[in-house]
Parts: sequence; C-alpha cells; structure tokens
Amino acid sequence: MKITHTEIYRLSIPMEPFVIATGTMDYAQNTFIRIHTDQGVYGVGECSAFPMIVGETQDTCVVLARDFAQLWEGKDPLVIGERLAELDAFIARNTTIKSAFDMALYDIAAKHAGMPLYRFLGGSVRDIITDITVGIASPPEMAAKASAFKEQGAAVLKVKLGKGPVEDIERIRAIREQVGMALPIRIDANQGWTYEDAVVALQGLQPFNIQFCEQPMRSYNDHLLPQLRAQTTIPVMADESCYDHRDAVRLATQDACDYINIKFSKSGGIAEALRIQQAAANHHIPCMIGGMLESRLALSAKVHFAYAAPNVQFFDMDTCMLGHLEDPVTGGVQFSGYQLSLPEQPGIGADIDPAFLRKCERWEV
Repeated sequence: MKITHTEIYRLSIPMEPFVIATGTMDYAQNTFIRIHTDQGVYGVGECSAFPMIVGETQDTCVVLARDFAQLWEGKDPLVIGERLAELDAFIARNTTIKSAFDMALYDIAAKHAGMPLYRFLGGSVRDIITDITVGIASPPEMAAKASAFKEQGAAVLKVKLGKGPVEDIERIRAIREQVGMALPIRIDANQGWTYEDAVVALQGLQPFNIQFCEQPMRSYNDHLLPQLRAQTTIPVMADESCYDHRDAVRLATQDACDYINIKFSKSGGIAEALRIQQAAANHHIPCMIGGMLESRLALSAKVHFAYAAPNVQFFDMDTCMLGHLEDPVTGGVQFSGYQLSLPEQPGIGADIDPAFLRKCERWEV
C-alpha cells in the first residue's frame, strides 16, 4: 500500500467562549487531514491546537501538515513506526499536528484489517462515562453551571481553577453548597498556581471532597511536586508535566504524582499514548484520557484508545460538549447523557461532513 496524496483542512469550529487559567478560547482551532492510498482506503486525523499550553497554533499545524504530507508521499502507511519516526526526525516536538497524522495511519491500518480501531489495538468495549467541565467564572456563576450539570445527570464534575487560591477555594465552596458533597469533583489548575499558592489552595480545599487536582503548577516546578504532595491529602495528577513515556517514568520514580493525564496533542498520538499508559501501569499510576477542543472525530479515536488502554481509569472526554456551536462529524462516538459508545465500524468510524468541509480552507499535497 502506498500513500498517494493528503487533504488538509483548517477545521475551525465556532464555540461559546471557554475560560481556563491560561486563556480564553472562542473557537476550536483544529486541523483535519485525510491520507489517501492507492488501494482506495483513506485515513482521517484531527488535532486541536492550544497555543498557550502545547505551543502550536492552527497556522503552524497547517504548515507542518503540508510538509508531513510531502514527506510521506509514495510511502507505505501500514509501517506505522517508520512513518512516525520520520516525523520526529523531520522536526522536534510539534506533537499536536503529529497526532493527526498518527491517528490517520491507525485509521488506515484498522480499515485495511477490516476491524474497529479498538480491536486492531487489542482492546475490548467497556463502560466510559465522561466528566463535564465547569470553566472559570465568578463563584455564583460556576455554582449555577455545576448545579445545571448535576440536574442534567452529570456523574463527575471537573472544575477549572488556577486564578488565585483564596478565590479558588470560594469557587469550590459555592459549588459544593449547590451540588452537595456526594457528587465527585476533580479540579484542574492548568499550571495557574505558584508552589505557595498551591499549598494554600489544596490545604484549603481538603474539606470539600476533591477527587484529585490536575497540574497545580508550571511544569518547570516538577521538582516541587513531591514536596507539594506531602502538604496535602488531595491526590495530584500530572498533565502538562507528562508528554511521553519518559516523562511518565521520571514522574513516577520521583514520587511526583498520583495520576497522569494523557492527551494525544501532547503524546503525538496513539502510539506514544499507549506507551505512556503502560509505563504508568508499570509504576502503579492510573491514567486519564483527556483532550483539548477536538470534535467527535478525534474524540472517537480517544474512545478506541481507551478501550485498548486498561490503565486509563478516568475519562475527561467532554471536549465537543464544551460549547461547540456546530457538530461537523458524521458517524463516530455517540453520547447517552454522559456515557460514550462507538459504532462497530472499521477504523475510527468517523468522518467530517462534506458540506462543512466545503466551507473550510483546503490544501492537497
């Protein structure tokens, strides 16, 4: 099998403004690709650029996508390891756009094998219930949003914090007053606190039954994570501190975290995500699968991965529920409340509606 050409689309999805500690997103600045082959099989991939976290923009993704497409033209997409190594040899990091190409290769391989991607990866179906995220706002606004999610049947809340420890404690206090103490709440500071802020915040939040705190400090403060963990009873999850399996081993051996959040935009896609979850499992550290602002297409690939990654025990898979004003995806993952399921289709089982793509800027290489 040979790659003949690649289509690249600027997949901008309008959305309600979503606020986290590092900035506000007004639209999902995604990139969508289709890798075509000489056997009539094509693979799809999508990535979502979050410049304030991963350091890539939609523009950088589009530019590199054209370079990657040229690099792979005429080559065998089924030799996944070699293809991905070529991208790493071509340019360092840039894991967001690499994840779209990784995803497309796995889609081709599973379609070629005639099976859903999760089965191609050796996985099996299991129950997946996502959390739902409350963005940063005033304590009353966040409490009202959390209460609405509870009324809609949410099983787990994820609450964005990281602006200031005193205000963040008040945010959680207001939410708990609205939703009670039983509903699980996990918090995400998105690197927003200093070490001193993190100690104040986490100690102040201990009475509120917090499941874990995701990425309390900047990743350059990883050396302080063991010390921080000793100051609080709230478990710590590494996110921006873990890009690959080497990071996972480093964090584990330094007793720096209780959990790890895996995102394709950090790992570069499915291949490295599988290595991360295995490295974490070797050190008895459960993982979560998360994301940026992907559509249901990349979300479908994440569900396939989760089916094949038994050490992934937490699910932050609400990306397209966070105010996307359009759903351009055909097929793919379906929601029943906050429970996710996949159709039994070859590959990822999702694509982008041609009518939506006609509105998108397009390149072919």
